[in-house]
Amino acid sequence: MNAQIDSALDLLRQAADREPAAFSTSFGAEDMVLLDLIRGHALAIDIFTLDTGRLPEETHTLMQRVEERYGRCFRTWAPDADALQRLVAANGINGFYASVENRKACCAVRKVEPLARALAGKRAWVTGMRVQQAVTRTRLPAQEFDAERGLDKFNPLHDWTEAQVWNYIRTHDVPYNELHDRFYPSIGCAPCTRAIAVGEDIRAGRWWWENPESKECGLHRKPAAGQHAAAGNPTGEFA
Repeated sequence: MNAQIDSALDLLRQAADREPAAFSTSFGAEDMVLLDLIRGHALAIDIFTLDTGRLPEETHTLMQRVEERYGRCFRTWAPDADALQRLVAANGINGFYASVENRKACCAVRKVEPLARALAGKRAWVTGMRVQQAVTRTRLPAQEFDAERGLDKFNPLHDWTEAQVWNYIRTHDVPYNELHDRFYPSIGCAPCTRAIAVGEDIRAGRWWWENPESKECGLHRKPAAGQHAAAGNPTGEFA
């Protein structure tokens, strides 16, 4: 386990050296490990989150616990109000259930566009993605260049197992979302997240009405060959 932590810290320090660097957190289990490492080792990495307006109350509760434990350490980015009004007027408040296109349009407004603002001017981006999380992430590297955003992207926990993530959390008494104790291994917006059954894939509770191959929100989209995908464009490949 120490070797895994050392490897993650090495990648975090490389990201910090690309100053300015930023870590995007949804306060899931993996992100809590990285937040603890960043704060515990006083790394020069800004921390931010995207509040989509549809997060579970349990996530907001954890956000408060994080501030109590680590101080006021993260910035919150919200969707553009005008864009959100147009989305709801066009598709309805829960229109994302109607089609993959509608769901990706919702993610584009609530996540992708705020992410672009949060990463503007940054040279490095840290994420909590892991290879084992989804079929869309099987080729996830430790580090890559995000050509769409023009920055280096670091995935310090890319090779960690779920057991290693939870071993770190329990060993270091890291706070975590209580929904994890209710069989929610992957937590996003409340309407798009459900508990999973024994034996299901850990991402089965995210957008469960879609095929596994489409179940990404666009935050980690890779442009299609020969082009850069625009924010919200559902045609790109997914990381």
